[in-house]
Amino acid sequence: MNITIVSVGKLKEKYLKMGIDEYVKRLGGYAKMDIIEVPDEKAPEQLSDAEMEIVKKKEGERILSKISPDTYVIALAINGKMKTSEQMAADLESLMTYGKSKIAFVIGGSLGLHNEVLKRADEQQSFGQMTLPHQLMKLVLVEQIYRSFRIMKGEPYHK
Repeated sequence: MNITIVSVGKLKEKYLKMGIDEYVKRLGGYAKMDIIEVPDEKAPEQLSDAEMEIVKKKEGERILSKISPDTYVIALAINGKMKTSEQMAADLESLMTYGKSKIAFVIGGSLGLHNEVLKRADEQQSFGQMTLPHQLMKLVLVEQIYRSFRIMKGEPYHK
């Protein structure tokens, strides 16, 4: 299985990089993990709705350029479906069983994902109603993917 995380913005914090690297290393025995960071669109703090749409569109184009047509896409979105760790594991296992060998998780920038990205997504998943920095979300996501594989294999870790 090939899992890709496509996210907006470059990870700068060393402690987050270390955590992500650790889980990517642990995942090595289960799946191939790639993390692709696309540049965020520079914008002033105060934006009109039209300007926000332009920023999201540009970031969305960058995201979509990194996703192949045969990839199953899961967009992380506040309004997406909330799952337990067990449900996420079962869903990933089902995707693998039915021939989906390429899965991409998409994390948007500070303004969220453009509608074109959401339309391309096969599903939308939420990790809750709270807003998290997308850099921290990347660590949480990688950990949950690792946890999912441990659950699938019936291995200790998930408590």
